[in-house]
Amino acid sequence: MARLFAFLANRPDLGARVLEHEAALINPATSTTPLGWGAGFYQGGEVLLRRRPVDDRPSLPLAQGLSDLRTTALLGHVRVATVGALSTENTHPFRYRQWLFAHTGTIPAYSAMRERLLEAIPQFLRRNVRGDTDSELLFHLFLSFLHDTGRLDHGAATPRDTHEALRATLALLDRLCAEEGSAPFSGNIALTDGENIVGLHTGASMAYRVYRGRSDFDNILGEDWLRRARGVDLDSLLLQLLVADHDGSPGGFTRVPPRSILTLTRDAPPALASL
Repeated sequence: MARLFAFLANRPDLGARVLEHEAALINPATSTTPLGWGAGFYQGGEVLLRRRPVDDRPSLPLAQGLSDLRTTALLGHVRVATVGALSTENTHPFRYRQWLFAHTGTIPAYSAMRERLLEAIPQFLRRNVRGDTDSELLFHLFLSFLHDTGRLDHGAATPRDTHEALRATLALLDRLCAEEGSAPFSGNIALTDGENIVGLHTGASMAYRVYRGRSDFDNILGEDWLRRARGVDLDSLLLQLLVADHDGSPGGFTRVPPRSILTLTRDAPPALASL
């Protein structure tokens, strides 16, 4: 039911078309309980959020609802509330400065370890926690480890820095879970600073696809777009899409192996690293 998706493109008018093309992966299945959804994106140097904490429609045409967005980087999420009420403060993605973060899954024994997790977060970051979800606390735990390395400021963190902060976050979670006698953390995470997208896969399915050039975009963009974009080098078009918690085995996508980190960047092919 939950969904997690993100894209990185080299033109701001590509993403909405690809989301519509892959609507079956983006839109959640029909639900009898209200869902929440949100999207974070970058536009004109600003980090913007579009969040709807309660959407009681039985089916959500989410890809269509994002069709007006023009951005080269987006992180989207459909929420099934497991920890915390359906409220704006609890709706993903969460933001801190240039960072956006979304998560599917639930931290085991969260209520028992919540105070210990809060104690691991510096006061200046703890003050930014607005809601009561395990996901938002998980985000700020990641930010804490990034801060420890001096890489929290805009443009300072490399994908490798992000990987190490995620690994440290999971190591702490798994240690606390073991102390509580519960199973290790299992879930999917996606985060971005607008330049790179990093996905951590320890939960349900995660996959990615690269759309490149004329052969991929001819059937996606449509005749109107192609007519308006005369002079555009179609072979230069590029978009990388991450999807998680989707149904089925999407054609053309590459599965992310369990306990792996996927990195999407603007200047290199997708990269996989083990936890």
